[in-house]
This record gives sequence, C-alpha cells and structure tokens, in this order.
Amino acid sequence: MVQHLPLEVNPDRMLHFFRKIRRDYLVNVNFRYKYISLIPFLFFTMLSLDAQELATEDLRCEYKLNPLGIDIAKPRLSWKIAADTATNKILQKAYRIQVSFNDSSFASANKLSLDTKKVNSERSVHLEYTGEKLVGRSRYYWRVKVWDNHGRESDWSKTAYWETGINESKQWKAQWIIPDLDEKDTFDNPAPYLRRDFEVQRPVKKARLYITSKGLYLSSINGFPVSHDIFTPGWTSYNKRLQYQVYDVTSLLNPGTNTAGVILSDGWFKGRLFAFGESKRNLYGDNLSLIYQLEIEYDNGEMETIVSDENWKSHESPIRMSSIYDGEVYDANFELKGWDKPGYNDKDWMNVRKGKDSLENIVSTVGVPVRRIEEIKAKEKIITPKDELVFDFGQNLVGRLKLNVKGSKGDTLRILHAEVLDQDGNFYTTNLRSAKQKIEYIFKDDKEINYEPYFTFQGFRYVKVSSFTGTIELNDLSAVVIHSDMEPSGTFECSDTLINQLQSNIRWGQKGNFLDVPTDCPQRDERLGWTGDAQAFASTAMFNFNTAAFYSKWLKDLILDQFENGSVPWVVPDVLSVGGSTGWGDAATILPYTMYLKYGDKRILEEQYESMKKWVDFLHDLAGDDLIINDGFHFGDWLFFIHPTNWNDKPGYTDTDLIATAFFAYSSKLVAKTAEILGKDSDVEKYNELFGLVKASFMNEFLAPSGRLSSNSQTAYVLALNFELIPEELIDNALEYLVKNIKGREDHLSTGFLGTPYLAHVLTKHGKTGVAYDLLLQKTYPSWLYPVTKGATTIWERWDGIKPDGSFQNINMNSFNHYAYGAIGDWMYSTMAGIQFDETQPGYKHIIIKPEPDSEINYAKATYQSMYGTIVSDWKIENEMFQLTVVIPPNSTATIHLPFSYKTVKVGSGKYNYQYKITD
Repeated sequence: MVQHLPLEVNPDRMLHFFRKIRRDYLVNVNFRYKYISLIPFLFFTMLSLDAQELATEDLRCEYKLNPLGIDIAKPRLSWKIAADTATNKILQKAYRIQVSFNDSSFASANKLSLDTKKVNSERSVHLEYTGEKLVGRSRYYWRVKVWDNHGRESDWSKTAYWETGINESKQWKAQWIIPDLDEKDTFDNPAPYLRRDFEVQRPVKKARLYITSKGLYLSSINGFPVSHDIFTPGWTSYNKRLQYQVYDVTSLLNPGTNTAGVILSDGWFKGRLFAFGESKRNLYGDNLSLIYQLEIEYDNGEMETIVSDENWKSHESPIRMSSIYDGEVYDANFELKGWDKPGYNDKDWMNVRKGKDSLENIVSTVGVPVRRIEEIKAKEKIITPKDELVFDFGQNLVGRLKLNVKGSKGDTLRILHAEVLDQDGNFYTTNLRSAKQKIEYIFKDDKEINYEPYFTFQGFRYVKVSSFTGTIELNDLSAVVIHSDMEPSGTFECSDTLINQLQSNIRWGQKGNFLDVPTDCPQRDERLGWTGDAQAFASTAMFNFNTAAFYSKWLKDLILDQFENGSVPWVVPDVLSVGGSTGWGDAATILPYTMYLKYGDKRILEEQYESMKKWVDFLHDLAGDDLIINDGFHFGDWLFFIHPTNWNDKPGYTDTDLIATAFFAYSSKLVAKTAEILGKDSDVEKYNELFGLVKASFMNEFLAPSGRLSSNSQTAYVLALNFELIPEELIDNALEYLVKNIKGREDHLSTGFLGTPYLAHVLTKHGKTGVAYDLLLQKTYPSWLYPVTKGATTIWERWDGIKPDGSFQNINMNSFNHYAYGAIGDWMYSTMAGIQFDETQPGYKHIIIKPEPDSEINYAKATYQSMYGTIVSDWKIENEMFQLTVVIPPNSTATIHLPFSYKTVKVGSGKYNYQYKITD
C-alpha cells in the first residue's frame, strides 16, 4: 500500500504555477510534447481554477432574487463573492455595476441606466441604485464585476434583474369591482367566483398581471394558477396600505379566447378576528373587491390591457364558508366545472358592480409570499378511548389537510384539528376557545375526491374524522405545511438529542407563526401580530431564516398603526385599538436595530427612525419628571413562573414599574445609537442624556446599595444587567443575587416573556456560562427541555402547558405553538456554537467566533448564511482534545476565540481547522 503524506500548499504559489503551465502550453509546442500525458489533467484543472478564481453570485435586489414589482426609487443591490478554495483572505477592493434598461445583452451603451465604472470599495451589500430615474412597469437587468486584494478581476456576473411596479396611482387602468352577490355581515359568506373571457390577438412577447383584493384571492388563467402564492395579498393595515402582487403570466396565454378567473374570500379583511374575548367582523370593510390589470405586449410591440371592470361576472362557489379561525365548508354539489376556462357558459352568472374605494394606498409587496412548503404524511391511525378516529402526523404544524378519499353521494366528511391529546389519550380542543378549526366536505357523487381547503389554515398535530361512512387510511391524507416562504439561513446541532429536539421545536414554532405576520399562535381564536412576542424572538428568528423582507413589511404597518402620541399597538396590524405596554411597544426600537446588526441594513433604521423616537418620547411623557414609569397598563414579564410552593423564595414576579422603566432606558439607548449611525448629532446627545437620567432614576428607585433590586427576581436582575442599569461597582453583587436565585430554585428559571430572551446571555456576558448551561440542560419543570420530555414538537406558550401530572394549564390561554420562549435559540447559535456579530461592523462584515463549550456537551455545530456567505463554527471534544472548524465567507473577516487556550486569532475568509489538547 502506498501512503501519501499530507501536503502543505501555498495557494498563491500553486495558482501561479498552474497559470504558468497554462501559458506555456498555449505558446510552446515543445512543452506540449514533453508533458503530453499531463495535458488533459492540467488543462481542465487550470480551467476549473480560473472559473473559481474570483466570481460573484447570488445577486439580490432588496433581499430578493429577480423580484417583480419593485417600486422603490433607489433599490439596493447586493451580491456574494463565490467561495475560492485556492485562496484565503479574500476581500473585495473594488466593484463595477452596470444596469441596463430592458436589454439583457448590455450591448448598447445608450440603454445603460447606470455604469458605476470601477469604484474602490469593499461594499457588496445594500448598494443603492444611483442611475437614471426608473420607469414604472419595466425590467432592469444588472450585473457586477469585482476586484480583490489579490489583484484579480472577476468576469461579469450572471445577469440578474428586477422589474419596477406601478409606482403611481394613475398607472392603474383597472377599477375596483365587487361581486354582485348577497354578502351578510354576521357570518362567513360563500367565496365568490369572478371570471372574464378575453381575446389574445397574436403571439405574446410578455404579459404581466398586477392584482390585489380586499379580502384574500386566488387567481388563474385558463384554469392554471398564476403563481404558487396563497393568502394574497397578505395582511396589512388595509385601509392605510394594501399590497398588490405582480406575476409573469406570459406562458399561460394562448392565441384566441382566454379566461381570467379569481376566487375571493373574507380572510383577515372581513372575517371574524379576536377582540378581547369576543370576535369582530368587517374590521376593514363590508365588501370583497378586486383590482386586476393584465398588461400584454405582443411580438410586434403593440400593447393591450385587460382590466377589472363591468365586463366581469360573478357567482357563488362551492366554498360555502371559509374562515381563518373556523375552517372551511366545501359542497361539491355547487361545483361549476370549467368555470375558469374558455368555452364556459356564464349566462346565468351575476354581474359585478364598480367599487368606490381609492387607489392611493395600493403599494407593491415588500414581504415574502405565503406558500405551501412541504407535505407530511400521517404517521399513526388511532382509535381513542372515546372510540373516535384520530390521525397523528407526529409534528405540531401549521397548514391544512389534503384528502384523497372516496365517499358516497350526500355524505359529509367532517374533520377537526387539535394540537394534543389529553392525559387519557382523547382528542383535545378546549384550548382552541371559540376557533372551530373544522373542515367539512359534502360529496356530490361516489367518486374519489382530491380536496385541500383554499382560504384557511389550522394549527394541529392530530385530526379527528367524523360523520363519514367511508374508510380512511394513513395514505389517504397528508398535512400541507404552510408559512411565509422565508429562505432557511441557519442550522444548529449538538451532542444532546434533547437540545436538538428543542432546536427543531424552535424552528417549527417559527414556521407556524410566521404566516405573513409574526403571530402569537396559529390555532385558537387569536393569531394576531403581538409586538412583544415579535421583539423577544427576533434575533433567534433571524438566525433560523432570512426574515429581512418579512420584518420589513411588518414594520411598515407598525409605523402606520402607531398612535399619534407615539404609543405602539399591542398587535400589528392593529385590530385591538390599544397599546402602550413596555416590552411590547419596544418592538419599535428593538426590531429595527436588530435587523441593522444582523443584515447591515441602515435603511431600515432610516425608515423606522421617527417611529423609534416617537415611542421613546411617548415613554418620556408617560414617565413624567421623575422618569419612572408607574402609569398605564403593562403586561410586565408575561407568564413568568410561579411554583405552587414558591421554592423557598417569592414567585418569579417582577414589578411592572421596574420592567417598564428598564425598557424605557433601553429604548432610549437604542435611539441614541441609531441617531449616531444616521449622523443625527443633536439626537445623539439628547437620547444619551435621557438614558443617563433614566438610569439614575432606576438606580435610585429600584437598586439598594448592596446591589439588590427591589424585585428580587431573575427577570429584574437580567433586565438591569442586560440594559446596563447597574453601576460597575455593583455588577458582581447583582450577578450574585441572580445566581443565588437560580441555584435556590435548583437550577430552574422563573422568567417570562421579557426576561427569558436575555437570561442566558446575561450569565455568559458576566462569566457564568456554566449556570446558563445548567438552566438549558434542566429537564424538569420549569425549563426549556421540560416540554421536550413531554413530547413537544413546538414551543409552548406556558412552561407548564402540560403539567407534570398530565393535566393542562388554563384553558383560556394555553397554546402549544407559541414561539416566544424559543428565544434561547439565539444563545445556542451565538454561545454554544459561537457565531456572533461585531456591532461596529454589522451584518457579519466582521465575524466573532467565540464558542463556550460545556462538559456535558461533546460537540456543537452551527451554520449561518450571512449577507456575505456561509459562516460555520463546528467544535468537538474527544479524548481531551478540542477541535474547531471555522468557515469565514469572502469579503468578511473574523476574530476567533479559541476555548481553553485563551488565544485569539484574526483571520480573513477561508476554512480553518484548530486542534489542541485541553489544559486546565
């Protein structure tokens, strides 16, 4: 056996060697004969090396790949530098961007809207378009090339594009149309069909559909869906901002007669929504309506526009009712075969009438669409002790059921959805409150059906089948998982299987509750965009998925729904008309600043800045001259833990005035930091001074000279330490009180929604990472792993949603898919695995790799897809040896802290491996 010794290769010299060989090969005939046997290998190796030398990839416009409908005057462009296995420490030193108006060949200089020429800059993220004024409803192609610190120039990238949208209301030729059907205000109405035939005169070069509705819509052309998007146009503060969508429908059009079809549904617009224990309907309007503008460009350059007008017709559909909370009823006896295809006879259909609503508030889509992401087959068929037929999908999820069953004419198939079984193994829906989560299908004949609901979603793991004479087996149904189509950005795993399940639960909780808005829960009669939950989980959310566009969309509604006095609603979009709770309203400051740190997004700070200031100014007015907030309603440390015997300590309760004042201080500091980033010097001084004054008031009101806080709770110390409200000389004392509290509770936490996200971070920051691990690895109640031991597959709303004896918590508020406590995921990524950002170079331009291992964990690995590329931190302990593998993407740098060695190394991009013996 031949053994090959490992080679140490200088990548730059290797590259130089291959380049020389290729050059000699091309010009020297003798070389070719001498090394004839090496030519195929060397030539193709050299071509491969050149292809990988320096290149750009993943070109984005406003975070999106080739988006349609951008109506921003100066859209931002970003790219990544392709990973180069031959050269480490790659930094971009210059770039050149070209943007061409409707010309993908870039052949004509006259069609260039922008040519930056060579710009000396490392920037590859969020570069604003600075060319000619953009023309609405047009395509702009763009490409980029870069130069690096090794003296290399890339080829032009692959061509990307964006299309502008309808950027002025006068460009809408369509008008609002309303189905001329009877719409009741007190219950869910049948979903209306709308249709119109139109002629296509000649071959089509390009066709774009601009569409939105008041209510939800599904659109088709000639019977084919125009997209994979569902729950369009999404949920916004409809009367202030209504999103439209743009679709390329060129391939759907045929010469001759074509048919446009649309189905509407109540959705969030006029369906029932939660409002303090009761439900309200028609919160945004009384009638469903549609805007439809199909622009066709023929091969000869002629244009034709098909619009929503009085030429459309309407009819009731077999979707007899559809509700966000209550599910859907589908009666196949009302089916109208071929209704959205050419040749259908619609003479018996009703007309439509013209709506009177304005077009001024219609804006392009900012977020990501909701889509059907995956399907999960049922895992087990169960007959419960109550003799009910139940199917278990093995995962608590959000979506809807897909059925392939055969029934009998007149049969009604009823299906209910639930998250859990009770302690006796029976189907449990009491925690849904008034939400029915019911699907009904009424058969018109004896044939097999393929049915999936249209305009509803459920939170469930189990389904119960009733009122059905046929048989259903495991393969007859599947669960369609639905959520906003966010790109996965992070992965985490470690040697502890329970923690891995916790990570899975966190991800599933996020997927289920990120359905166009960040909802609190997806199953009961609520499902609202609670601001407190959103800010608490934001950093973890951004590790798991790319949520930049998702949050950007939601924050626009936060601005619009913010009250005139600066108070922020409890929920966004606002359907409760109440706000002002600290820790909830602070989403106005915490979320934009977190996005800036994670994505390097300065514009989000610019757009949200006035809202951030208004919130802090509202708190200032609320606090009065003494700068202590003891007025107004505040949720406080929502759902903090209270043990029945109090565990030799007071409950985990924290005074709401302490919490409110702490968040007042924190948001003041965030506004000061934001002002500094934006160059608003007077505001920097103003809000830094405010922070100092609030801190002094906090210390005077709540902090004893011993370092003990008036609320001797975990959350009190966590917030005070995290928000830097304790003077340097008392930090150790306060930390000791925090640790004493944890140890006095036998390594159990007692924090609620506001303390939990910061708990482990504060311990690590102050040298108590071991205590943080003790909390994370705790398996008994209350802890992060307790629900895992009880079979949870998502994050629970309460630490004891299912109690140790198998009984349930309060039925009025006991969701089993409620992501807030999943905020520990941020610490798992950033401390266990060690992927951290540098606040002075946001967006992971400079990366900090600082894993902090524990004796109970043998390995941990995380990956994160940053704006610059993939970051990897992967460590393992084996035979008293510590091994660490790190990957740093091109155009970024890193500082790596090597555990146990007390050494720090600074590196550029590339892959690095470290291995050494652990010493005390």
